[in-house]
Amino acid sequence: MKALRKWQSVLMGLGLLAMSNVAFAEDVLDTGDTAWVLVSTALVLMMTLPGLALFYAGMVRKKNILSTMMHSYGATAVVSVLWVVLGYSLAFSEGSMNAFVGGFANAMLADVGLDDVSGTIPVILFVIFQLTFAVITVAILAGSLAERIKFGAFMWFSAAWVLLVYAPICHWVWGGGWLTGDALDFAGGTVVHINAGVAGLVLAALLGKRKDYGKGNLAPANLSLTLIGAGLVWVGWFGFNGGSALGANGSAAMALVVSQVAAAIGAIAWMVCEYFARGKASALGGASGAIAGLVGITPAAGFVDVSGALAIGVLTAVACFLMIQYGKRRLGIDDSLDAFGLHGVGGIVGAVLTGVFVSTEIYPDAANVDMATQLWLQIEGVLATIAYSAVMTAIIGFVIKYTIGLRVDAEDEYQGLDLAIHGEKIAD
Repeated sequence: MKALRKWQSVLMGLGLLAMSNVAFAEDVLDTGDTAWVLVSTALVLMMTLPGLALFYAGMVRKKNILSTMMHSYGATAVVSVLWVVLGYSLAFSEGSMNAFVGGFANAMLADVGLDDVSGTIPVILFVIFQLTFAVITVAILAGSLAERIKFGAFMWFSAAWVLLVYAPICHWVWGGGWLTGDALDFAGGTVVHINAGVAGLVLAALLGKRKDYGKGNLAPANLSLTLIGAGLVWVGWFGFNGGSALGANGSAAMALVVSQVAAAIGAIAWMVCEYFARGKASALGGASGAIAGLVGITPAAGFVDVSGALAIGVLTAVACFLMIQYGKRRLGIDDSLDAFGLHGVGGIVGAVLTGVFVSTEIYPDAANVDMATQLWLQIEGVLATIAYSAVMTAIIGFVIKYTIGLRVDAEDEYQGLDLAIHGEKIAD
C-alpha cells in the first residue's frame, strides 16, 4: 500500500507539473514569433509612411501634393499619441460596457510591462502593432477629403474619430466585444477598411464637392508616385495580413500566399474590366485592382485557401471597378481618391465573402458553424460597422463644421492647399 501511495504521489506530481507546463506554455515568449511581429509592425507602418502618402499624392493635382501627403503624416502623429494615451485601452481592456467598448485600465499603458506576454509575444509589441492599424485607418479615409479640407480640421477630426469610432469597433471585433469570435475578420476588413471607407464617404458629403468637380481638369499630377506608393502598400500588406497571425507559423505563411494571389488576380481583373470598358488597361487601374484584391482578402486571409483567394480577388476588384466607374456618379459625392470605392466597397465584399469561402482545412473551427449562419454573422458585422461609423462620423463632422469649419475657402482651394495651408509648394 505504501508503494501504491508512493506511485500515486509521483503520478499526481507529474500530472500537476504537466498541467503547469501547459498553462505556462500558453504565455511563454517565443523569439521567432516576436521577431516576425516586430517586422510586420514596421511593414504596416510603411504602408502609411510613405506608401499611402505617395499613393494618394500622385492622384491629386500638383498644387495639392504636399497637403495630401501631410494627411498621412498628420494621422500618424496624432493617432500614435492618442493610441498609447487612451485608444489601446478602449480597444483591448475590459470595461463596464465591455460589449461595446473597453475601459481605462491600460490608459497611458498602465499595467503593460516589459515582461508581460500575451500568447507568444510581448504585450507592448501587440500595442504598437495595433497602433499601426489605427494609423492607416485614419490615413485611408483622408483619401475622400483631398484638395479641400482644412488641415487643422482634419487633425481634430482624426483625434476624435480614432477614440470615438475606431477604438469601439476594434473592441467589438478583436477586443472582446459583442462581435468577437462571431464575425470573422482576420486583419481588418470591417475594423479598418469598411470603417475608413464609410467615414470618408460621410465626411466627403459634409465637405461638399471640389469647386471644379465635374467641370475642370482633375487629372492626376504624377502617377509614378501612385505606382511607387501602391508597390510599397502591396509589400507592406504582408505585415498587415501575415502579421495578424501573431506568430511565425503556417497561418502567417498562408496569409501571405492568399494575399499575394488576391492582389495579383485583382490587378488582372481590373485591367480586363478596363479593356472591355474603354479599350485600354491603365497603370492606375492595375494599381487600383491590386489594392482592391488586398482589401478583399484582408478579413479572409487566415480563413480561406487559394481558390477562395482567387474568387475573392476577382469579385472584389470587379465590384470596386463598377463602383468607381459607374456607381460613384450615381451617389453624387466627391470621394476624391475613392477611399469608399476601394476600401469601403472592397471591405464589404471581402467581409461577406469570407463567410462563403471559409475553409475548414485552414480554419477548423468553421466546421462548427454552417455557411448560412456564418454568412449572417458576417453581414451583421458589416451592417453594424457601417451604421455606427456613418452616424458617429456625421456627428463629429457636424461639430467641427459648425465650430472651426471643415473646408478651406474658395480662394485657398483655387490657389492650392500646399501654399495656402502649409506655405510651401513643389517647384515648377
